[in-house]
Amino acid sequence: MKLSSMSRTLAFAATLLCLAAAPALAKTHPSTPAAGAPAAGGASASAAALPPTAQERAEADRMDPLARAAFWARAVDLDPRDAAAGVKLAKALRELSRFDEAQAAAERVLVVDPANLEALLEAARDHIAAGQGFFAIEPAQRASAVAPGDWRPASLLAIALEQAQRDDEALAAHQRALALAPSNPAVLSNLAMYYAAHGQAPQAEALLRRAAAAPGATVQERQNLALILGLEGKTAESEALERQDLPPAEVANNLAYLRAAQAGGTDHSWSSLQSPR
Repeated sequence: MKLSSMSRTLAFAATLLCLAAAPALAKTHPSTPAAGAPAAGGASASAAALPPTAQERAEADRMDPLARAAFWARAVDLDPRDAAAGVKLAKALRELSRFDEAQAAAERVLVVDPANLEALLEAARDHIAAGQGFFAIEPAQRASAVAPGDWRPASLLAIALEQAQRDDEALAAHQRALALAPSNPAVLSNLAMYYAAHGQAPQAEALLRRAAAAPGATVQERQNLALILGLEGKTAESEALERQDLPPAEVANNLAYLRAAQAGGTDHSWSSLQSPR
């Protein structure tokens, strides 16, 4: 994998919470409905005639993306004005890499409720996940207007602007997000990856160390730090971080990549961290 594509995944996943893509399942599972598809079968259709209860919704949130997509598609079919279900359907579809369907699900919510913050954020995430950052700028800006004190619109806007190759604006948006949430690990990680992509490795490492140590830090922040440390030649520390979260086979693959990068066998310049947008 080129560093540019790895960086693209790492940079937006911290904020997007995140891309657990399973495209093979999405393509091969015959029972997964498209967004908004009606429930099938006489008995099951009658059982699904009532909207899901609060308990059923909570249980659905613990399902895998494929099952969640089916659950929330049925909920939206029962009540197209159920904004929460529409947003959760979009998120599940995004995690399955069904980006066009995810965008459509988010847009349907916005037709009914144009100022729905979660739908605006999800619309921006869906475009970013598809590598279409330019089209994420508008919903991210609208989300910022709806919730000017929320760090999420600013952070998403920063990543969208990076994908649109508007670097100065992207840095300003990253800095706004940091001002709103100075200890948030996702905000710190996203800004760090921006610096890494622009050849500022010390700043990137310092921010990622803060991110990885912050309350609420996830595997994403630790693996971003592991990537940067490995590319800086701090292999032992990078490997130790990787082994905290990843199975041995994946660690071996990543270490092989880093060795190739250090030996000059792959594109590993800091500028390559900013992938073509």
